[in-house]
Amino acid sequence: MPTEAASQLTRLLQIMEALRDPRNGCPWDRVQTFETIAPYTIEEAYEVADAIASRDFSALPDELGDLLFQVVYHARMAEEEGRFGFADVAKAISDKMIRRHPHVFGEAAARTAGMQTAAWEEQKRAERAARDETGTLSGIPLALPALTRARKITARAGRVGFDWPNAELVIEKLEEEIAELRAELAGGDPKRLADEFGDILFVAANLARKLDLDPEACLRGATAKFARRFAQVEALLAEGGRTPAEASLEEMEAHWQTVKAGERKVMD
Repeated sequence: MPTEAASQLTRLLQIMEALRDPRNGCPWDRVQTFETIAPYTIEEAYEVADAIASRDFSALPDELGDLLFQVVYHARMAEEEGRFGFADVAKAISDKMIRRHPHVFGEAAARTAGMQTAAWEEQKRAERAARDETGTLSGIPLALPALTRARKITARAGRVGFDWPNAELVIEKLEEEIAELRAELAGGDPKRLADEFGDILFVAANLARKLDLDPEACLRGATAKFARRFAQVEALLAEGGRTPAEASLEEMEAHWQTVKAGERKVMD
């Protein structure tokens, strides 16, 4: 590791130790636990992804630093409990990367990207077996975003042959699930509606996989597009001294179509 990088990492570890010091540390940091910090860890990971999606590379070092701090935080709490320390975390991932890349660090033959993906999955399967995690779907974290977990589960099932042969058949299944939801609308049973709507989302995540798309990224993109367009609708209304609350649905829809048409012209 370059001297400067090693120096800064040591400094960060020392800062974390000082923050958690029982006598002179920060009152807030001293009382945190794995459970209270975990949500921040997830949040920081999303902020890294957001900076990348926005191609905001000036903000990315700061966001990556926030995420690294989360790793240091968890490692420090574990060290205080005598479980493991940051060095163990770094060693574990280093050992794993060497183990999973024998074509780089060992004597294995060179691999294509596809061959490496297959070898990676086989290595992970062997590691799950070593941890006594049995079953095709074992080891997929419950805490993953729901669409991501659905995609991973269907991918894992697909690798053992339980899969639709093409995306067109998944679309047919999606249409079937939408019809089932429509049939439940009249009854209005919240549990049945939730069940049918969940089926739609699950099949949609499966369709994303078949199209080689990330459903979370697709939904983030669609949400960002909606927010961008709605902001432009608000701006158009403001030109006439009105707010969305003061406008009719028909008026807002007309502005919406204007915004969409403008975007198409830019794309063309």
